[in-house]
Amino acid sequence: MCELLGMSANVPTDICFSLTGFLHRGGGTGPHRDGWGIAFYEEGGYRDFRDPHPSVDSPIARLIRDYPIKSHVVISHIRQANVGGVRLANTHPFTREMWGRQWCYAHNGQLNGWETLGLPFYAPVGTTDSEHAFCWLMGELRQRFPSPPEQPERLWEALHELCEYLRTLGVFNLLLSDGHYLYCYCSTKLAHITRRAPFGKAQLSDTELVVDFIEHTSCHDVVSVIATEPLTDNERWTRMEPGEMLVWRHGEIQARLTTRVEDSPLVAR
Repeated sequence: MCELLGMSANVPTDICFSLTGFLHRGGGTGPHRDGWGIAFYEEGGYRDFRDPHPSVDSPIARLIRDYPIKSHVVISHIRQANVGGVRLANTHPFTREMWGRQWCYAHNGQLNGWETLGLPFYAPVGTTDSEHAFCWLMGELRQRFPSPPEQPERLWEALHELCEYLRTLGVFNLLLSDGHYLYCYCSTKLAHITRRAPFGKAQLSDTELVVDFIEHTSCHDVVSVIATEPLTDNERWTRMEPGEMLVWRHGEIQARLTTRVEDSPLVAR
């Protein structure tokens, strides 16, 4: 299956250290050779890079590692294709506009019966179950909330409910962001770590690289990283529970939602 990587930080931060280990899994230490992508939310804008080639030897990946883009929110994905051919249109992350915001999405897993999910507003460009589910998810949110709800908790609850339904169709691990919040939903595998003062050293699991964060941070920095599997072998990561959704902002957890999947309403149309 694919793997996910996300970051939420309270100051503009580059993700070069975590990304270096993550990209090694794209055809190096892992089997995810069918493309990769990364999206950055920066002050006043959004940009992404996608490549249908293995990340371990991608010139675009080398560019990103050598050009530290500082961002508050990052979403990245390495692909092991199951549904849909290996091509740019099927490479995560995907993006759609809603409420004047760029929504970015990446999915790990495989769904059954995804073709029956109705698409009232958004249409996929590629042929993956992942993008189809994203279009359905965004369409459902747009129908429920034609404009941003005054209470963001209403949106969080609706998003969790929709993710719970998609989990009934198969494996659905998700990273999603509108640039304000980073949403992480766990169907089977997601882990996270928050780094704050006092900072220390970290050792990547997939390549021989050690960084001492105290040399690159201030005492006020808070940086949280989310990944399918922990990226370092000398730090304590927290694994999420199936059905759990975390809402992040500025490196901190704003909400944790958990619901048993058997209690979720069938919301598909």
